[in-house]
Order: sequence, then C-alpha cells, then structure tokens
Amino acid sequence: MYYMKEKTIDYVLRTTWLAVQKMYNEEASKFDATMAVAFTLLSIDPVHGTPSTALGPKMGMEATSLSRILKSMEERGVIERKPNPDDGRGVLIHLTDFGREKREYSRDRVLTFNNTIRNHVSNEKLNNFYEVAEVINELISNKKIYTQNEKSLK
Repeated sequence: MYYMKEKTIDYVLRTTWLAVQKMYNEEASKFDATMAVAFTLLSIDPVHGTPSTALGPKMGMEATSLSRILKSMEERGVIERKPNPDDGRGVLIHLTDFGREKREYSRDRVLTFNNTIRNHVSNEKLNNFYEVAEVINELISNKKIYTQNEKSLK
C-alpha cells in the first residue's frame, strides 16, 4: 500500500494537484493556451453559452481572475460576448467555432487523463479516493476543521 507516515494529507493533495496542473499546462502550451483557458472552455455551454456571472462560481474562481482570462480568450477569438436575451443587463459567453474546436481538444485531454488513471487504479480505490475527497470538501465547507474557539485563541 502506498502510504508514508511523514507526508501530510495536504502535502499529498498539493503536490499531486501541482503535478496535474503542470501536465495540463504543458499540453495546453502546445496549442498556445493554458490550463485555465482550457478549464474555462469546458465550463462554457457549447450550444447556449453561459452567463458571465455564472461562470466564476461554476469554476470556483474570483471574478477578477476570470475577467483576465475571458479578455485574453476574446482577443484570441475563442469566445464572444453577447447580450443575454433573458436578462438585458447580463452577458452570455459563447464559444466561437475556433473556441468549440479548442474545447473539444481540451475535453479529449481530460478524458485521456481520466481513462489512463482508470486503467491503472481499481474501481474500489477510485471510489475510496472520491469518498475521501468528498469528506474533505464537506469538512471544509461546513467549517469543521478549524472551530470558532480555535480562532479566538489567537
């Protein structure tokens, strides 16, 4: 079993995510893009577009970071902004034909990664991984890691 007592859970999470991020950025750079751009492409509805206000929360990103990414994507011609017909104040982010092409490539890279991992890890271990990730997310979102009492001790 792969377990080393001196490595903390957050260390394993962080180093694994950094390795995944580096791998995706290396792939994206072959097409003059970044992982953040690819993730954004995958988060936009390819048929109906996505409201710009829904994109940040959907991706778990701050509005300012997302604004920079969207600006660069628009300059590269992968997205276009159109008025939201359901909300005159809102804007829908739509993929251009070029953007749909880039989205399909990004989707293929994600599926290749997932299929490769699935071919090397049993379903039982993958299910355990998902369960652990879910517990971590629940504990964090319910503020069960650091209690109010600990905060007031500082």
